Amino acid sequence: MHAFASMADRTIPKLRRRFWHAALALLIATPAAIAPLPVRAQALPDFTELVERVGPAVVNIRTTERARAARGAGSGAFEEELLEFLRRYYGLPAPEQRQRRDPQQPDSEPPLQRGVASGFILNADGYVMTNAHVVEGTEEVLVTLTDRREFKAKVVGADKRTDVALLKIEATGLPTVRVGDVNRLKVGEWVIAIGSPFGLENTVTKGIVSAKARDTGDFLPLIQTDVAINPGNSGGPLINMRGEVVGINSQFYSRSGGFMGISFAIPIDEASRVSEQLRTHGRVVRGRIGVQVGAVTKEVAEAIGLAKLVGALVRSVESGGPADKGGVEPGDVITQFEGRAIDKSGDLPRIVAAAKPGAKASLQVFRGGAYRDLSVTVGEFEAAEPPTHTGNVERETKPPVAMTPTLGLAVTDLSDAQRRELKISGGVRVASVDGPAARAGLREGDVIMSIDNTEIASMRQFDAVIAKLDKTRPVNVLVRRGEWANYLLIRPSR
Repeated sequence: MHAFASMADRTIPKLRRRFWHAALALLIATPAAIAPLPVRAQALPDFTELVERVGPAVVNIRTTERARAARGAGSGAFEEELLEFLRRYYGLPAPEQRQRRDPQQPDSEPPLQRGVASGFILNADGYVMTNAHVVEGTEEVLVTLTDRREFKAKVVGADKRTDVALLKIEATGLPTVRVGDVNRLKVGEWVIAIGSPFGLENTVTKGIVSAKARDTGDFLPLIQTDVAINPGNSGGPLINMRGEVVGINSQFYSRSGGFMGISFAIPIDEASRVSEQLRTHGRVVRGRIGVQVGAVTKEVAEAIGLAKLVGALVRSVESGGPADKGGVEPGDVITQFEGRAIDKSGDLPRIVAAAKPGAKASLQVFRGGAYRDLSVTVGEFEAAEPPTHTGNVERETKPPVAMTPTLGLAVTDLSDAQRRELKISGGVRVASVDGPAARAGLREGDVIMSIDNTEIASMRQFDAVIAKLDKTRPVNVLVRRGEWANYLLIRPSR
């Protein structure tokens, strides 16, 4: 018994030690076993190398123009920038103020108005890109390099529609920017801007690409960023992390007069095409086909049986223009131009503008529930402007038919004079509207061109089509109002 107790005294401490060693090992191992999967750490970007590489090719631009109205005494550089900002971004004219005259110089000339902006050097021979609004109406343009050299610049050309201008300074061996590929630019990607906000030269700001292809310009899908852009940044470069210029900083959105986190840049590929034309021709040549277009909404697509929300809805066609001669009609939805898909209405003006005037171009339109192929001869954008029409149809009408109760419509035939004025061969005029038709947006005086994708030539045909309609489902109506056409969806009363 004594021997057994002695053996136990020796064994139990060993077991205890082993137990605690095992428990300690388990405690140490457990956190690692239940720890989350490691996430790859990503350091914040360092922009210093980009600035050193691109900065020397960014220039400060100062402009002078004869003031239209003298400014008040004491106007400083900040006020000049503020007035330029109001004029550029809000479309407000510069406020007229009376200047205190020197009695000894009663006939002195109006003072010079000065502005500050930015630009960047495209090639070593002195071609500089900036915004068109920077040089608009200027008497003198001065370009200052980062090494403090200053040159008087010649305006080679400026294009208001894209807000791109090309300058030339007499210098060689200049530092230049490297142009990037906008198609590789991604939303969320880091970008920087270098410019002269409020005259503060070589200022660097950073941010990310917020969105691409914003339809805020006539011919340009702009790049949206949250890079701080202020008056004076206009014309400066937007630079990616590879040190390539991907855009020209052009404008920003603000309700307060200051930066609010939304700014826009002109894609460099579009700007390069414009600058090349300015360099070779001094102006930009664009194609046109003579249509006014609108968006294809869900209601329009449902009304005409279009499966997807794509294309550009033709609201009006210029009489005698390329589209008119090619057979395009109001109410058509243009889905392709020269084989290129038109995803949204804003795509069409840009694609047509890039076409060569005088060239034949193929169109695909959706009309009457089916696709049709047409051909047009592209005109030149500056060659002619669409005629203006009042859209007033003379009031000579026949007595209206009885109201169609399910749709809330009463119509009359058009007179020959009304058809000539509207340049149409069919259709019926809306004499009165009520109920479903009124809720759909029809008005007295509208001309109904088709119902349920069936062209309407007369009251008799109108009655026949209405009689065959399913009174329980919505019906699409192509309506002409003056020079504009649109599809409306009438939902019958139940």
